[in-house]
Amino acid sequence: MQVRTSLPMEGKEPCVLALGNFDGVHQGHRRLLEHGLEQAVRLGVGLDVLIFEPHPLKVLFPERGVKLLSAIQDRLRYLEEMGVHTVYLLPFTMEMANTSPERFVETILLPLGVIHVVVGFNYSFGAHGKGNPELIQILGQKLGFGVSVLQAQMLGGQVISSSSIRKALLQGDIRLASSLLGRPPCLRGTVVHGEERGRQLGYPTANILPAEDILIPKRGVYAVWAELDGRQVPGMMNIGMKPTFHDLYGTSVEVHFFDFKKDLYDREILVHIEERLRDERKFNGIDELLIQLKKDREKADYVLTKILLQHTTLQKHD
Repeated sequence: MQVRTSLPMEGKEPCVLALGNFDGVHQGHRRLLEHGLEQAVRLGVGLDVLIFEPHPLKVLFPERGVKLLSAIQDRLRYLEEMGVHTVYLLPFTMEMANTSPERFVETILLPLGVIHVVVGFNYSFGAHGKGNPELIQILGQKLGFGVSVLQAQMLGGQVISSSSIRKALLQGDIRLASSLLGRPPCLRGTVVHGEERGRQLGYPTANILPAEDILIPKRGVYAVWAELDGRQVPGMMNIGMKPTFHDLYGTSVEVHFFDFKKDLYDREILVHIEERLRDERKFNGIDELLIQLKKDREKADYVLTKILLQHTTLQKHD
């Protein structure tokens, strides 16, 4: 898959173009992309994707402090797995925000060689969000490209959207978030030095510092795994404010990996969150904490082993 950060200088080969921010590349996004691939096969061209970076809401409404489900490198990986040919990762600026919908189509979409556009029902573009799927259909008829508008995708009576997944994660509902995403939610960050208290307690942890704009799930303990040195390493993650040791402390993310002893400092890792085990608690001393950590590890190990066996069984049937 190609990733381009500018419009092509010369004539672009015809393409089907999917529009959206694709934060999380969730089940709704996947259906849109699958439809785009179907159209691309029908028309004998590739499926391209246009994404603006940073997220438009971060430029238009910086005071909202928008938190994202996935870092851009993860979005790109998911799009490549879906079969996307080229991703145009274009900068979103106030100048872009003030571009009229008509000019957006003429100066952005047409130079990309679009012969068919795929959008979601709530996609907006152009100055003040005046561009909508109905307008892009009108412009498509005028300028000679087809348009597919996909309606909301539902799961169990709930609309699949990035905002509904964010809400689920903030409530600690990992099962719902996983269902809406179509895979376990992830948290990417850089391993930094911490207080090293976990090492002293016999539970060394990797202290993960996520990017400022990445959403951190509800405080608590989670069963997780990460790919480290080419293998899947299980572990348990604590998101919290260390109430047993501090009256006031910022939210930290710590992962204790089972059976992994190597130095992870300064490495960027992607943690896959499988299940929430319990709420954050304040313990009456280290002994009580150690008893609970042992229980957490046993429960996390049980959860992850069960999931691994399920995956192995499914692979055998495939």
